[in-house]
Amino acid sequence: MTAETIPASPEALARAEAGCTRCPLYRNATQVVPGEGPATARLMVVGEQPGDREDLAGRPFVGPAGRIFDAALEQAGIPRKDLFVTNAVKHFKFARRGKRRLHQRPNAGEVDACKWWLDQERALVRPAVLVAMGTTAIRGVYGKAMTITSLRGKTAYTDDGTPVIATIHPSYLLRIPEAGRRQQETDAFINDLRRAWRLARTG
Repeated sequence: MTAETIPASPEALARAEAGCTRCPLYRNATQVVPGEGPATARLMVVGEQPGDREDLAGRPFVGPAGRIFDAALEQAGIPRKDLFVTNAVKHFKFARRGKRRLHQRPNAGEVDACKWWLDQERALVRPAVLVAMGTTAIRGVYGKAMTITSLRGKTAYTDDGTPVIATIHPSYLLRIPEAGRRQQETDAFINDLRRAWRLARTG
């Protein structure tokens, strides 16, 4: 990727992403869900893929997991408007069950195909720190499978030296039935975000 191929703004990049046919997911999705945020963002947060609400709205993290994410940002003292928020995969992958569209995990080929767009976003924004939320996001950032547990709690780095904070995806918190454990995991998630924000501002 050369400087000439990088769109000049997040809006231009979003228009380019809207025409993506790099994998089959575009065929059934309502629309692409590009990243959003300022091109000067010091912190880029990478999720896994859009959900049903995001697919309909064309914006990342506006559904149930997005509400958890926004609440965690507020508790961590992080303004969302100062972040660039995106996903490793830009189209919603789902299976139909009657009128419902049930989330399906993107496969390795789909994540790897969409890494091209994530790399474009990184080249445009040039964030000081990346947050990778979930294993799909980690693969999108690194281009290979790695576990959350192998990376969490420390500062990892990409090949170009960008610090990475790995954490859970907020949708995980929605699936924890026991209130005490859910709060414990929520607190740990908030601490991960806070650590990344502090590193982005001071590093």
